[in-house]
Amino acid sequence: MAMGMWASLDALWEMPAEKRIFGAVLLFSWTVYLWETFLAQRQRKIYKTTTHVPPELGQIMDSETFEKSRLYQLDKSTFSFWSGLYSEVEGTFILLFGGIPYLWRLSGRFCGYVGFGPEYEITQSLVFLLLATLFSALTGLPWSLYNTFVIEEKHGFNHQTLEFFMKDAIKKFTVTQCILLPVSSLLLYIIKIGGDYFFIYAWLFTLVVSLVLVTIYADYIAPLFDKFTPLPEGKLKQEIEVMAKNIDFPLTKVYVVEGSKRSSHSNAYFYGFFKNKRIVLFDTLLEEYSVLNKDTQQESGMEPHNDGEGDSEEVKAKTKNKKQGCKNEEVLAVLGHELGHWKLGHTVKNIIISQMNSFLCFFLFAVLIGRKELFAAFGFYDSQPTLIGLLIIFQFIFSPYNEVLSFCLTVLSRRFEFQADAFAKKLGKAKDLYSALIKLNKDNLGFPVSDWLFSMWHYSHPPLLERLQALKNTKQD
Repeated sequence: MAMGMWASLDALWEMPAEKRIFGAVLLFSWTVYLWETFLAQRQRKIYKTTTHVPPELGQIMDSETFEKSRLYQLDKSTFSFWSGLYSEVEGTFILLFGGIPYLWRLSGRFCGYVGFGPEYEITQSLVFLLLATLFSALTGLPWSLYNTFVIEEKHGFNHQTLEFFMKDAIKKFTVTQCILLPVSSLLLYIIKIGGDYFFIYAWLFTLVVSLVLVTIYADYIAPLFDKFTPLPEGKLKQEIEVMAKNIDFPLTKVYVVEGSKRSSHSNAYFYGFFKNKRIVLFDTLLEEYSVLNKDTQQESGMEPHNDGEGDSEEVKAKTKNKKQGCKNEEVLAVLGHELGHWKLGHTVKNIIISQMNSFLCFFLFAVLIGRKELFAAFGFYDSQPTLIGLLIIFQFIFSPYNEVLSFCLTVLSRRFEFQADAFAKKLGKAKDLYSALIKLNKDNLGFPVSDWLFSMWHYSHPPLLERLQALKNTKQD
C-alpha cells in the first residue's frame, strides 16, 4: 500500500510542469474557498445560537436591535455562501474548459474584423479586457440585484429604485472602462519597450496612476455618482475646523455626500495630498443635518403636501423610523478617530506598504514572464501575451502570497484602529466616540458577537466590545 502511494506521488511529479502548475492553482483555489467556508460556518453558528443579548452587551444594545442585526447577518451569511460557491465553480469551469484562451482568440477575431492582425497585441489585449469585464459585470448582476433589492431592501437599507440601480451600473461600467483601458494600454506599452528594467518603469507608472486617482477621485469621479455639497456654515463646521487646526491638519473643504439616495449605511473619510485635505461626511452620519431630511423626502417621493393630513402623517411615520445618525459631538469624535489615522502616519504607512508590495510583484513578474510553462498551463502554447502573463502571475501564481499578505494587513489594520481610537481619547473625545460607535453599530445592524477565528481572519476593525472596553478605561465623565 505504501509502495502504491509513493508510486502515485512519483507519477504526479513526472507529469509535465504545466499540468503540475495548473493542478496546484486549482487545488489552492479550492483550499482557500473551503477555509473561508469553514470560517463562515463558525460565524454563522454564532448568528444562529446567540439569540439573546449577552450580559456584557445589556447596557449598549436592546433586544429588538440585537435580533434585527442577527437576522440581517444571517441573511448576508446565506447570500455570501451561495454567491461564493457560484464564484468558485464559475472560476473552476473557466479554467478547466479553457475560458481564458478562448476569450483571447475571440478578441483576436474581433480585431481581425477591423483589420488588426496578431501584431497588434495591445489592441487585442484591450478587447480582451473589455470582454472579460463585460462578462464579469453580466454574471455578477443577478447577485447584485438580489443583494440590493431583497436583502438590503428587507432590512431597511436600500433606497434605490431599479431604474436608478441599472443606470448606476451602466455608468460605473463606462467610467471603469474609461480608466482601465487607457491605463492598461500604457502599462503594456511600458512593459514592451522597457527593456531589462521594465519592472521599475511599470512600478513607477502604477505609482503615479494610483496617486492621481486618489487625488481626483472625490473631485471628479465620485460626483459622477453622488451629490457632494459643502457643509453649511454653522457650529459643526466651525468645530471641525478648530479640531483640524489644533492637530495641524491642512483642511481646505468639508463636504456632505448624499449617500442616503443609495443606502442607510453611513461613513466618513478624508482625502488629498500635502496642504490640500478635504473631509467628506455621509449625510446618513449626521443626525441634525436638516438638508438631509428634506432631500431624503424628495428622493423617496415623501415630501409633504398641503392637500390632506394623511400624507403628513405618513411622512411623520417614515421620518420617525429614519436611522438615528450621530449628534455633532459624536460626529466630531468620529472625525477625531479618522484624523488620528493621518496624524499617526497610518495613511503614509499603508501607501509605503502598498508600493513596496507592488514593486516586489513587478520584480517577480519580470523573473517569471519568460517561463513558457506558465502560459502553457493555462492553454497558451504558441504565444505569451503580456496581458495574459500579468493575469496568470498576479492572480494565480501569487495567490498564496496574496492570502498571507491580506491577513497581515488585516492584523495591521486592527492595530491602527486601536491607535486611532486612542488618539481620539487624547483629544477628549472618548465619551462621544464610545456612544458614536454604539449608534453606528446599531444604525448599520452590526452584530456585536463574533467567532474569534472568523474575526481574526476577516475583521479589519476590532470587534465592537474590544473597542468599547479600550475607550471605557479612560472615558471622560
